Amino acid sequence: MNPERKHSTDWQELTQLTQGQPIVVERVRMTGKDVAIEGHFELPQLARLPLEDQVFITAFVRCHGSIKEMEQIFGVSYPTIKSRLNRIAQGLEFVDTNPKPSRAEILGRLERGEISADDAIQELEALR
Repeated sequence: MNPERKHSTDWQELTQLTQGQPIVVERVRMTGKDVAIEGHFELPQLARLPLEDQVFITAFVRCHGSIKEMEQIFGVSYPTIKSRLNRIAQGLEFVDTNPKPSRAEILGRLERGEISADDAIQELEALR
């Protein structure tokens, strides 16, 4: 069995075993290295989805977001696909891709001469 397929099967078994209950990973080993890290690691949010939703999202990505293709693959209608996508999206936290800089970051940029004092004042006022 191809190693990538084996890991996929292992993940499916773990997902079925936990039945949607939250889990914490306590040990991580780097493949091909003699390095292991212990601690408490939360799974990424996509890995916390039920197996059926993981399969659905994987298919959606492979279809490049084509709902028409998804309709054919899953044999369901457009509203069904949209409804499922909306349900999954509601359970996901979205990362702010343009977070506001902290006060310390603004002052650091000012100190390094990357921005003017006026720009720093504007950015600091925007934080309020």
